[in-house]
Amino acid sequence: MTCFIRYGSRHPGRKAFANGLPDGGDHPVIETTRNRPIDDGGGPRVCGTSHDAASLSSPAPNRDYEQMESLQRPVVPILGAGAVGLSLAGKLESVATVYAACRPAHAGAIRERGLVMEGIWGNGTVDGITCVSGSQEVPPGVDFIIVTAKGTDTRAICEEYAAVIRGRPVASLQNGIGNEEIIAGYTDTVIGGTVTTNFSVLGPGHVRVLSESAPMRLGVWSGDGGAALDLLIGVIRSAGIPVEADNDIRSGKWAKALLNIAVNPICALLRAPVEVAADGEVRETVAALIRETFAVAGAEGVRLPWATADDYLAHLFSVQVPDFAAVYPSMYYDLRRGRRTEIDLLNGYIACLGERHGIETPHNRCIAGLVRYAEAHPDAP
Repeated sequence: MTCFIRYGSRHPGRKAFANGLPDGGDHPVIETTRNRPIDDGGGPRVCGTSHDAASLSSPAPNRDYEQMESLQRPVVPILGAGAVGLSLAGKLESVATVYAACRPAHAGAIRERGLVMEGIWGNGTVDGITCVSGSQEVPPGVDFIIVTAKGTDTRAICEEYAAVIRGRPVASLQNGIGNEEIIAGYTDTVIGGTVTTNFSVLGPGHVRVLSESAPMRLGVWSGDGGAALDLLIGVIRSAGIPVEADNDIRSGKWAKALLNIAVNPICALLRAPVEVAADGEVRETVAALIRETFAVAGAEGVRLPWATADDYLAHLFSVQVPDFAAVYPSMYYDLRRGRRTEIDLLNGYIACLGERHGIETPHNRCIAGLVRYAEAHPDAP
């Protein structure tokens, strides 16, 4: 097999309550959960609580926030801002000067009437976010950068914003495995992160945060990023987002990817929600995907929270699949809409690493090939 990876003014801002927000929905990312919180790998469980308009416009004071008030507001570009990035921009705007690189439809709506947010991170309209369409629109003096783009766009967005990224700490809050390695080609200090929250786009410049099942976790991936990590965590925490430091973020990223590897391509190809993974005709294929992934993780020196593949499979089928039963993962929607998927940062990545280590990964290689075929033939019945 040929192994390849495709990637294709400093003011707090006014926030006003938005009544009568339209109902509707876009797909949540697969790391989300329904109303019942789940644990993404043995970490503490955190349930989100509803925020009213007052809490959105005036975050509860805490030590971090008071420290931020005494300092110059950090400048934070968020690159590839979709559901995750725009939601993050809406929260961080209270404590930072935020620039969001997003799709033109989102940018137009945000410039016209602000970012509309609803859900556990607050209900209201957030002004003060500056939308940008290129690196020339980002001012000097950037403190750190957050990348929330789909993994298929990581290299392209790093190329486009290379002048901004170079020499600055960059945090990745993205699905899949391998994004941090790409970013490390453009800057020395890379921070990896996981976020287990239900984000969705309801329309242009309109996002919803339905639930949180665990705190955001951040850790140094490469470079001497201890000070940058502390600053980033302080800023995020001061905005009211639960966040923790992770001394082994590589393990955390792999642990979070297990669910995506197990169910995303299966659901996308079968056009079914997550509950299909537990079907008797499908279960053994899912188990084989995970056993191959554990073998590759061991060869890579990754210490997963579960001692064996069977231990994780017990967690997958007893906790994660029931919690996500009705959810259609983002890969399902990508195929339905003729968009590239993140298969090469999930099962395709496992197959490539397996080849590098001399480990057979026939199930991951097969499922990745099927998804690539479906991508290339979007009109096939």
